[in-house]
Amino acid sequence: MSISLVNDAHNKNANLAQSVSPLAVHGLTVSYNQTPAIFSVNMVVHPGTMTAIVGPNGAGKSTLLKAVLGVIKPLAGSVSILGKPLVKMRDKIAYMPQRASVDWDFPTRVIDVVMMGMYRNLGLLGRIRASHREQAIKCLNRVGMADFATRQIGQLSGGQQQRVFLARALAQDAEIYVLDEPLAGVDAATEKTIIAVLQELRDSGSTIVAVHHDLATVSDYFDDVVLLNKQVVAAGPIDDIFTEANLQATYGGRLATARVDPESVAI
Repeated sequence: MSISLVNDAHNKNANLAQSVSPLAVHGLTVSYNQTPAIFSVNMVVHPGTMTAIVGPNGAGKSTLLKAVLGVIKPLAGSVSILGKPLVKMRDKIAYMPQRASVDWDFPTRVIDVVMMGMYRNLGLLGRIRASHREQAIKCLNRVGMADFATRQIGQLSGGQQQRVFLARALAQDAEIYVLDEPLAGVDAATEKTIIAVLQELRDSGSTIVAVHHDLATVSDYFDDVVLLNKQVVAAGPIDDIFTEANLQATYGGRLATARVDPESVAI
């Protein structure tokens, strides 16, 4: 084989490796009590980007994330992570749930919540070492919460709790970060901090996928968008997809109220 053919083969393999999506969803359908929550969803996330999943209430956004993570078993379809089945690649994904879905009365300290993100690295016996605590403090420091390490999680404000759960996701040291409304109900300072951390992760090569509710900030914060209303209405780069026509097709008569989502008001 000539040198040029060898180089061509090498380049093709390199391009193929670069084109493998961190997260690809094919024909995903989920049903609750025989009622489809999402239907035949196809989605390909590009590496090193921040992708927003946007749609009206009841559109299936959280359901989609839970199906992607394997929390909910779909009726049909598949999910691949970096070109491989989810079951083999779970350690590549970090998840930040909706704040409303968490029991904040559970008696645990902030640092313990963050170290829950390290369970894969704690070993069979779950032995916590000084290095784990140091890593947890570093993650808390990134979100401006290191001074609250010994505070009970239930004593924090909503924005502070969101920062702690982002720190827990950071502790997983993942390649893909999946977040369910990370900015819902937070103050302006917390929103700024969370976005800055997510953008740092993206710029270092990680991939971010987040359910987002505030249409006014989608273009400012994200590179790509998936418009979802049980099915994918449109998906791709913000400049191409985030248009009035596509939003109208996604929200219909609910578009006007979506633009003034009460959850987007800082508290």
